[in-house]
Amino acid sequence: MKSSLKSSLKIVAMIKEDPSVTTDEMARLTGLARRSVTKQLAKLKQDGHIRRVGPAKGGHWEVVGDENKKN
Repeated sequence: MKSSLKSSLKIVAMIKEDPSVTTDEMARLTGLARRSVTKQLAKLKQDGHIRRVGPAKGGHWEVVGDENKKN
């Protein structure tokens, strides 16, 4: 379970750094399988930590509750 949390934190950090990061890039950078990244993203979305804006191609990720850090 600990590694799952670390993976989630890495994914959120990547999204903050580059909102248009792809699942494949996340998998490569974390060393996780693409399927594992997809599961982590689904859990983060379900828990309300991130959201996808726009289409699968051309869209981007947003970290929810992070709006005040943009200004």
